[in-house]
This record gives sequence, structure tokens and C-alpha cells, in this order.
Amino acid sequence: MKRSLFGRLWPNVTAAVLFVAFVFPVYWMFATAFKPAGDIIADDPVWFPTDITFEHFKTATGVDHFWTYVGNSLIVTVLAVVFALVIALAGSFALARMRFRGRRGFIVGFMLAQMAPWEVMVIAIYMIVRDSSMLNSLVPLTVFYMMMILPFTILTLRGFVAAVPRELEEAAMVDGCTRGQAFRRVILPLLAPGLMSTSLFGFITAWNEFPLVLVLNKEAGAQTLPLWLSSFQTAFGDDWGATMAASSLFAVPILILFVFLQRRAVSGLTAGAVKG
Repeated sequence: MKRSLFGRLWPNVTAAVLFVAFVFPVYWMFATAFKPAGDIIADDPVWFPTDITFEHFKTATGVDHFWTYVGNSLIVTVLAVVFALVIALAGSFALARMRFRGRRGFIVGFMLAQMAPWEVMVIAIYMIVRDSSMLNSLVPLTVFYMMMILPFTILTLRGFVAAVPRELEEAAMVDGCTRGQAFRRVILPLLAPGLMSTSLFGFITAWNEFPLVLVLNKEAGAQTLPLWLSSFQTAFGDDWGATMAASSLFAVPILILFVFLQRRAVSGLTAGAVKG
């Protein structure tokens, strides 16, 4: 009886501990954003803010070029995700449906590209962009962000394309559809979970990327929100209230996107990991 009770109890206790460990930093970030400055630096931590203030949010959004940062981040992130999805749809279909020499090498290459740390290539990327006279431009950021998320997108969508029975595509072609029409009308609707999961991953990756924009875009008008987060420093130290408010605002779009896409995204990640 005790062994059976322990067997049922320890998974729940472990899950509860992990939940607290992951959620508490997020809670502390949002709670600190609403605390007065005195409560933030108090010797005894204030676990639940009582005197709520919005001054830190005013400070965060009052930074010069704030809305420029927001617009740049949205433009670069959305374009990178859209371009990556378009290219990945064609690439995943080719890898899943067609047999050609070097196919396995392509797949291994995508896996290696996914594992490679992009930070080691920052200097080479900077030299390419500099020699192309495209520093302080959003175009290189969009291109390189797309390249960062493209391997994962292709590998994940390949699993979904491979899971769609060939008979559905062949039946559509027998009914008069071309291969492109069969893909658009039959296969593409079935790829919705994969598109959701990969777009969420790509959005998070591009939205959070910091080293590239730090190196390539020195002008304020060409920078994105991750650099905005690093701007809350004064001659007397860090403004933790404004930093936490800025971090909260920075995290809100991802949280909203995840709430709307969580069901399809989770099923897409698990399905794409085991199929293909």
C-alpha cells in the first residue's frame, strides 16, 4: 500500500517542484515590474506587491526610439518566419517525397546546421555584411534569422509531409490536379500542426536574438527590442524596476502567441519528432 501510494505521489511532487522552479522567475519578473523602487531594493523581499505602480513601464516605454525598436523587431521576426516557412515547405516536400542522390547528405547537413552555434560565425557574418555595405540595415538580420530557423523548420515539416499517405496526393492527381495543386489542396491543410510549431519556434528564436543585431546594427533606428532591454543602466547602477518592466513587455508577445498556438504547437513538436 505504501509503495503504491509513493508510486502515485512522487511524479506529482516532482511535477510540482519543476513547475515552481520554472514559473517562479517569470512571476518574480512581472511582480518586480509593478513594485515601487523601495520594495525592489528592500532587505526583506516583498513577495506580493501591494503598492502597485506603473512608473517602471512609463520609464521603459519612454526610451528614445522605443516604437522604432518594436517595429523593427516585428518586421524582422515576421518576415524571417514567413520566408523560412515558404522555403521549408518546398524543401521538406522534396526530402520526404523525392528520392535523389545525396538526399541523406542533405538531411545530415540540416542536422549539423541546426546544432552549430551561430555565435562562432558572428565575425564572418559581420565581414560579409560590411563588405556588402549593408550595416545598419534590417535586410541582413532578416536573411540570417531566416537561416537560423530554416534547418529546424525543414526537418520538422519533413516528418509531417512523410506522414501524409501518398495515396491522398495520387488520388488528387488522378482527379485532375497537378502536383502543385495536390500539395496546396491536400497536403498543406494537413501540415497545420507542423506549421504552428515551427512558426512558434522561429518567432521565439528571431524575437530573442541578440548578438547579431548588436554587431551589425549600431544605429538606434536599425536596432531591435533585445538591445532595448540592455539600455536601463544609469550612472548609479541598473534600474531594476524598468528592466523588469521592459522584460515583461518583451515577453508578452511570445506568451500571447504561445497561448493561442499551444495545442497545435505541442502536438506538432511531438509528431514531427517521431515521424518521417
